Amino acid sequence: MQNVALSLGSNINPHQHIALALDALQRRYGALKTSSVFESEAVGFNGANFLNMVVLIETDESLAELLRFLKHFEDENGRSRNSPKFSGRTVDVDVLTYGQLSGDVQGIVLPRPEIEENAYVLWPLSQVLYDEAYPGGTQTYGTLWQLYDKTRQKIWSVDFSWQGRVISRLGLKP
Repeated sequence: MQNVALSLGSNINPHQHIALALDALQRRYGALKTSSVFESEAVGFNGANFLNMVVLIETDESLAELLRFLKHFEDENGRSRNSPKFSGRTVDVDVLTYGQLSGDVQGIVLPRPEIEENAYVLWPLSQVLYDEAYPGGTQTYGTLWQLYDKTRQKIWSVDFSWQGRVISRLGLKP
């Protein structure tokens, strides 16, 4: 079994699409470990704010099988593959880490570079893997978040419930 960290994001009906992603992941992979849900401004374009979170799953699927499932899910939920890279999204599910794989793996750089670049990825990831070392590195996600320049991006937690369970509350401080 591989431990996999996934980033979920949406800025088009985001509460609905994040919940749909969580439902689909739970159906396929069972128990999920979830971060809080965070809101942040769009990066790279002018658009509605995004909701983002990180989900940990365990799977015996290959990376290729996992990616096929995620792309199919995104497509079923209105993800446009013809839009510019920086544009609105109904739902975006990215593999951040897949076990301890490091480097270019099947056309994806793992761990994903955006982990260290974007607060909306690093903060939620540090919540669920605080004491875990970055694959191929020595620093933990908690340390990376502590060292991150928190003035680079505006990000804040939001109230979010899923399946009657509170996942996130407004007001967490970076």
